Amino acid sequence: MEIRRVFAENLKRYRKLAGLSQEELALNASVERAYVSLLERQLNSPTIDMVSKLSKAVGVEPYELLVPPSKKKRQ
Repeated sequence: MEIRRVFAENLKRYRKLAGLSQEELALNASVERAYVSLLERQLNSPTIDMVSKLSKAVGVEPYELLVPPSKKKRQ
């Protein structure tokens, strides 16, 4: 699975689990809502610093946004 797709799916899933809209996530991470949308639609790739920022905003560790779903089940 492509890392951009993995990140996009995880970001969206964890955002929803945190009960956040794209706008709320954007506010918490100090980014534009449109940027969050681009990430979730796999149209942009985040920097490593942005992965950290977004993970804090949704309440998970940065690596959790990068782990494919199949790998999570094995842990």
